[in-house]
Amino acid sequence: MILSIESSCDDSAIAITDIKTKKLIFHKKISQELEHSVYGGVVPELAARLHAEALPNILAECEPYFKKLKAVAVTSTPGLAVTLVEGVTMAKAIAVALELPLIGVNHLVGHIYSLFIDKPTQFPLTVLLVSGGHTQVMQVKSLTDIETVAKSMDDSFGESFDKVAKMMGLGYPGGPLIEKLAKNGDRKKFNFTIPLSQSPLIAFSYSGLKNAVRLAIEKTSEEDYKDIAASFEHIASAHLTQKLKKYFKTTAPKTFAIVGGASANLYLRSQVEELLKPHNAKLLLSELKWCSDNAAMIGRVAVEMYEKNLFSAIDELSSSPRSKL
Repeated sequence: MILSIESSCDDSAIAITDIKTKKLIFHKKISQELEHSVYGGVVPELAARLHAEALPNILAECEPYFKKLKAVAVTSTPGLAVTLVEGVTMAKAIAVALELPLIGVNHLVGHIYSLFIDKPTQFPLTVLLVSGGHTQVMQVKSLTDIETVAKSMDDSFGESFDKVAKMMGLGYPGGPLIEKLAKNGDRKKFNFTIPLSQSPLIAFSYSGLKNAVRLAIEKTSEEDYKDIAASFEHIASAHLTQKLKKYFKTTAPKTFAIVGGASANLYLRSQVEELLKPHNAKLLLSELKWCSDNAAMIGRVAVEMYEKNLFSAIDELSSSPRSKL
């Protein structure tokens, strides 16, 4: 079995995954949402302290599996520098104490493999990753052959939801709160401009839309918030589908997936599903419980890396806030 640790942001999680069957044996996550909600977003130093408290408590529950462990894996990039260190330090300590090889996992690859928890992989596929930190499109042929073909030039899809929710005083995390508010709103009430609609670039941008929403909030009352939320969610999703449509003109999808914390947004899922119909493309989605950060997806990647002998030397593995993907 492989023990995997996730601490890239504000979720402390540890998983145990069976190498041969690729089945998830154990998983526990302790969320910090309540502690950070009073600040309207994640406070890195607070997150690091909470990881230092939570991770050892979860690890204690994993002790019955220690004798069956063949490796220890950990998210090493990307994420918040001070929180990544907590997980990497623990992983190194376990590796030394139990004389196990160490596997450093890219968090973004973890989100791709959230599609395959308790399942075999299905490659190749085109992936849209939408989260609080990233918005990008990737062509994935295998574990070691991943090409990023489009990225956000500023705010991410998920980040824009968090910031709009903060402007409205809704709390954190903003994604589910905006989605809930938008259900009773008029998506056509506020005619926000779709970002980069006239640009030939296959890229994303949410700073302009976020500013337009801010101006709308300043000019209206709370009674209009549900319509603002609905209109914002509609345009934010339309921006993604518009750029994907342009990309599909040159690279038609056969199997398409949406991953990342913001992939739990049901409106976005429905819009992408409509976009794929003319292409007869298969849509892969993670279970809602695996969309947000978790250690199960890190463990699923680690199994593949273990089988390919992709290990990290203890003295060479370090945490990095930026990913090469």
